[in-house]
Amino acid sequence: MSEKKRIAVLVSGGGTNLQAIIDAQKSGIIKSGEVVLVLSNNEKAYALERAKNAGIKTITVKRSAYTEGQIFKAMMDEKIDLIVLAGFMTVLSEEFTKEFPRRILNVHPSLIPSFCGKGYYGLKVHEEALKKGVKVTGATVHFVNEIPDGGEIIFQKAVEVADDDTPETLQKKVMEQAEWILLPRAIEKVCSEM
Repeated sequence: MSEKKRIAVLVSGGGTNLQAIIDAQKSGIIKSGEVVLVLSNNEKAYALERAKNAGIKTITVKRSAYTEGQIFKAMMDEKIDLIVLAGFMTVLSEEFTKEFPRRILNVHPSLIPSFCGKGYYGLKVHEEALKKGVKVTGATVHFVNEIPDGGEIIFQKAVEVADDDTPETLQKKVMEQAEWILLPRAIEKVCSEM
């Protein structure tokens, strides 16, 4: 068997998707890759604690001193094969994404092409879905390119919207029923095909 692909996960917040990745790695869902680095642009992100608890190296690139150059250097230093955006609240530039073609994944909390693109992240996605009155939403894992949420789709999973859903309950359902399932599967698929 070839050696495992080296994965970096970029985070900004609580790290629930990171935890799903760590758990999937432990349970054998992800077997062709291994998370070797967690990078955050928020030094207070709980995701960093999750990484430390799992024995994964962490790096913080402070927002005030944020440069893609620092992220790029970290990816090169750690010989990263695959970058996973897991709640990373910064849009990467075309220059950066072109350096890693079909090697950056993102999970988006809707069924692209609905409720996606610039400005659609976090609770706003679910607020807009409820405002529109959709009966089905979900999550999409896609490759990242220079267009926010514009890369090739890898997996999608639908989640039913209940009449009494709030943005918060819908966000939780989409994470539990779609994001935490799809993201590890997509990571394994991409790593196994590299």
